[in-house]
Amino acid sequence: MTEQEYNQCVNQYADNVYRFIVKNLRHEEDARDIVQTAFEKLWRNRENVENSKSKSFLFTVAYNQMIDHIRKVKRIHLKDEFQEDGRSEQASGHKREMKKILMEALNRLNETQRSLVMLKDYEGYSYEEIGQIMDLNESQVKVYLHRARLTLRNYLVSPENVL
Repeated sequence: MTEQEYNQCVNQYADNVYRFIVKNLRHEEDARDIVQTAFEKLWRNRENVENSKSKSFLFTVAYNQMIDHIRKVKRIHLKDEFQEDGRSEQASGHKREMKKILMEALNRLNETQRSLVMLKDYEGYSYEEIGQIMDLNESQVKVYLHRARLTLRNYLVSPENVL
């Protein structure tokens, strides 16, 4: 990988990697540190990483760094930031309530399930790409994702949480 290809990689994937990590950690500073570490490792290994595999390499390193961080910290603080965009109080309140219920549903999942849901449904990666990132085979990804979605569905359709 050349320096120019590395710079293109930063421009292409930095936001996606950051968004994935911050959605799982829910802590912006820690997410920035993890993304920076992932790009640092890519830079150090640029001679060994093909440009076509850089995305998978970045997400794999970032995912592993995130898991290490979660294991060290054991406690995740949720930081909610709501933007006031001039909408009515009722619409804003409903939006906040929906976001709260969805976050509670995601928090019920284990680390692996939450990461799978975020990579597939939020980031839009294929089963194969997710398998490479999380070091799982494609059928494991499908099974774990199916179970995670069942857990989410059961929580979201319960009478107290119906959206």
